[in-house]
Amino acid sequence: MARHERILLEGPAGALEVFVEPPSPPSAGRGAGGWPTPTGIALITHPHPLYGGTADNKVVTTLAKTFRELGCITLRPNFRGVGGSAGAHDHGIAETDDLLAVHAYARKRFGAELPFFLGGFSFGAYVVARLAAKLAEGGDPARRLVLVGTASGFIEGLRSYDTAAVPADSIVIHGAQDETVPLANVLAWAEPLDLAVSVVPGTDHFFHRKLHLIRRIIDAQWKPQP
Repeated sequence: MARHERILLEGPAGALEVFVEPPSPPSAGRGAGGWPTPTGIALITHPHPLYGGTADNKVVTTLAKTFRELGCITLRPNFRGVGGSAGAHDHGIAETDDLLAVHAYARKRFGAELPFFLGGFSFGAYVVARLAAKLAEGGDPARRLVLVGTASGFIEGLRSYDTAAVPADSIVIHGAQDETVPLANVLAWAEPLDLAVSVVPGTDHFFHRKLHLIRRIIDAQWKPQP
């Protein structure tokens, strides 16, 4: 089995391109196919596809690497209309259905017993919050969410995001100098949910030169999963 895979799934609008990577903790044993034995599965989503967002975004790959170091198999899909994914942008609605297809694939391939985690950046965080609600309704709730630069509230030039509620133990990270999603938007969303927000001083939306702080915050807030 290859260490890194690019696969094409059949989604609601046609092909969905997904990058699949094995866990990378140094002490992990080896499972089927030679991959390290996973402790979880993590699905990570990218920023707005109409503004250059792809699965190779640096924040997304930083999230994926962090999850792999925590023992997870990671899946990074390209939203519809990006890369090898078919379909047209649908403002997060049909994209949620696409992610349900990725989740179903991961469960079938890697097992129903592994904890399932979600991570998202910007528009991807907005869609992941929608997905988390759908998974909970379906009886397979995500064990933990990590949201960075979460699209919420009115964003000039784009649209207004009515971001779904997420569990109180979600890890929410935002840049103090975010010029795309103002910090005030995220605080207004988080306050009634009793969510803590980790604010990184002097940091813009894309965490230029601050990517290592995303990993540090996640490591500091991560709790062993039963």
